[in-house]
Amino acid sequence: MKILGLDSSGLVASVAIVEDNDLKGEYTVNYKKTHSQTLLPMLDEVAKMIELDLNSIDAIAVSGGPGSFTGLRIGAATGKGIALALDKKMVAVPTLKAMAYNVDALAYNLAGNRDIICPLMDARRNQTYTGLYRFDGNQMEIIKPQCAVGIDEIIAEVNKLGQAVVFLGDGVAVFEAYIRENCTVPYTFAPAHVNKQRAGAVAALGEIYYTEGKTET
Repeated sequence: MKILGLDSSGLVASVAIVEDNDLKGEYTVNYKKTHSQTLLPMLDEVAKMIELDLNSIDAIAVSGGPGSFTGLRIGAATGKGIALALDKKMVAVPTLKAMAYNVDALAYNLAGNRDIICPLMDARRNQTYTGLYRFDGNQMEIIKPQCAVGIDEIIAEVNKLGQAVVFLGDGVAVFEAYIRENCTVPYTFAPAHVNKQRAGAVAALGEIYYTEGKTET
């Protein structure tokens, strides 16, 4: 099974190919260019590097939100254009679930337990797109589905759970001072290589969704 993943839900533009749970190629850029300028050239470059015939993919997975309205439209339109041209299915992957999927291996604390994963996207006015996740083996558990709430509300929920937490996303830079002042449980911030959106995670989750029949026309 071969899945093309696209993520343009935030500042990052990312394209990836996952085949049978193996990441074949990924191109991720966090720079001040619009996604309409970057996504297709990035896909073309990845396809050349791994000698990909786009007709061989099974489905296109796109980040389904929340996120930048314009960015999400560009990602969806790009995916839909490719899907229409190639007569392929599409898969919509929740943005925050894909972000949390990045840090599976990092969510082990020193005691050998799994930390809670809390993605944060800046939704302006002290609001954040967020959710709470945890892994049981390789299975992701959704503690709190993705939502838009005040930073005070999600930190209060984290404190109430009383477990160590990993924060990631562009909201970390915005809310770091608040987290340091108000988070009462042990916490860490995910490192640079996994703290933003990545199409590899979108494609990997898209592969799971596809096998479960969660596709769109």
